[in-house]
Amino acid sequence: QLVINAQYIKDLSFENPRAPQSLMQQAAPPSVEINIDVKAQSVGPENYEVVLTLNASAKAQNDVLFLVELTYGAIVTVRNVAQDLMPQVVLVETPRLMFPFARNIIAETTRDGGFPPLMINPVDFAELLRRNQAAGPMPSADTV
Repeated sequence: QLVINAQYIKDLSFENPRAPQSLMQQAAPPSVEINIDVKAQSVGPENYEVVLTLNASAKAQNDVLFLVELTYGAIVTVRNVAQDLMPQVVLVETPRLMFPFARNIIAETTRDGGFPPLMINPVDFAELLRRNQAAGPMPSADTV
């Protein structure tokens, strides 16, 4: 059983370093780079804080148009789940449920910054977990 007790913005930053020039018509569409990460830690018996980090930047001719960074958290309770399935529940299922809210915050922030809303495509959190596991040791029970 997975229960989301709370969702919250831990940190949100938006930079538009070249305004107002960055808001003028661009000769070509900007290149956008998006980085996503998920971390979790135990905050009590059966309770975890899951943190979804989304960083995005848009550039045109090597000039940064905008940078947006969001650290979005959730406190979840996980009950009656086998220990070997815990990473799947905490690091895949939980961020999958959090993602639409974080995506909306990014879209609204870029729109409010004067740009078209940045709509991040859905993320395969299972693949992200596989890549992270291949890159390093398995997380401990305290960090999932």
